[in-house]
Amino acid sequence: MELFDVLVLVVSFLILLGIGVPIAWSIGTSTLLTMLISIDVIPAFTTMAQRIGTSLDSFTLLAIPFFVLAGQIMNSGGIASRLIRFAKNLMGSLPGGLAHVNVVAAMLFGAVAGSAVAAATAVGSVLGPKMEEEGYSREFGAAVNITSSTTGLLIPPSNILIIYSLASGGVSIAALFLAGYVPGILTGLLLMVVAAVWAKRKKFPTSERTSAKELFRSFFDAIPSLFMLIIVIGGIVAGIFTATEASAIAVLYTLILGFYYKELSVKALPDLFLESVKTTSIVMLLIGTSIGMSWIMSYQEIPQTVSETLLGMSSNPIIILFMINFILLFVGTFMDMTPAVLIFTPIFLPIVVEMGMDPTHFGIIMILNLCIGLCTPPVGSILFVGVGVAKTSIVKVVRPLIPLFLAMIAALGLVTYFPELSLWLPRMFGF
Repeated sequence: MELFDVLVLVVSFLILLGIGVPIAWSIGTSTLLTMLISIDVIPAFTTMAQRIGTSLDSFTLLAIPFFVLAGQIMNSGGIASRLIRFAKNLMGSLPGGLAHVNVVAAMLFGAVAGSAVAAATAVGSVLGPKMEEEGYSREFGAAVNITSSTTGLLIPPSNILIIYSLASGGVSIAALFLAGYVPGILTGLLLMVVAAVWAKRKKFPTSERTSAKELFRSFFDAIPSLFMLIIVIGGIVAGIFTATEASAIAVLYTLILGFYYKELSVKALPDLFLESVKTTSIVMLLIGTSIGMSWIMSYQEIPQTVSETLLGMSSNPIIILFMINFILLFVGTFMDMTPAVLIFTPIFLPIVVEMGMDPTHFGIIMILNLCIGLCTPPVGSILFVGVGVAKTSIVKVVRPLIPLFLAMIAALGLVTYFPELSLWLPRMFGF
């Protein structure tokens, strides 16, 4: 490993990020610069182009634009509002009722849409004003929305789990999808516990108890939306279709549902398609440049060096996992989830596999860890979305956010050191 080349890679990336260059361009530019000083000019440009091109030439990655489009259709087709109404009728009468509604709605919508941004936007825009009307502070509502919206990245279908499968060299997507259920629900439950304690201390109000008739009606309305999970996940687990084929079916199903609810029109489709293309383009550019950075890191033998260093510091798996989690928590504060997964999976996965850890389990640890990063500055994308939807400031949200943040850390600790939380469901289905 050439120390000067590594310094160029790291320092140039941090400088570009610090001056506000978008993260995909920061990764691509610092990678190309390092290649130019490591190998000849023409091979450097050729290698960079090849890495970007070959990384995107993947049937598996086709699932991402389809799931993104399905999420967009759900947000506009009345599906989100029905899930939120069901969550409100189910949880609204508990202490801190609307906070629980926010968490459950984010888990339901995030699970179906597979997008934390979509969940934060849809749930926050509907429940935020309602919470404020009923006496909840705007900042508390924003903090709950920010943290709970990340649970949908663990509860399948999830684009980031597909990306981890790609980065890990082919860990089963079906196994990852099944492994995400318990950690995602556990995180949501811990957030609800903290929200209940905070609401009780602040004496926030509770909603009136919903009648059984109204609860049943809202559940009946939400069944078609929830049924998509059965179709998508059930089809993948049963081997009826692949994750990519499932994503296309999800788009078709949400289109039919949107038109059935009469909340989606043909005129709205071009805008939905365009928004999906924009989102997908950003993700694909991040994937291409991140794969390029992974290549130059492998060329410089950085993963091997990190592995030798960590294993040289301790042979205790508990200590090593603690150090990996600490590094990922730090990385998550300034790097978006997609490049972080693509860059750090090849570095840390060989280490944990050597310790005997299941790659599926490590994938869930990594995703949950980086979900926490989405809620923290300076590059916490969900933090900015949640604050923007609530029309407040990061400074005001920090205080109620801290206990919820600690609940996510607690979930991370449980998932890290109790592998069965992630693995028992995949094993039950034979993965």
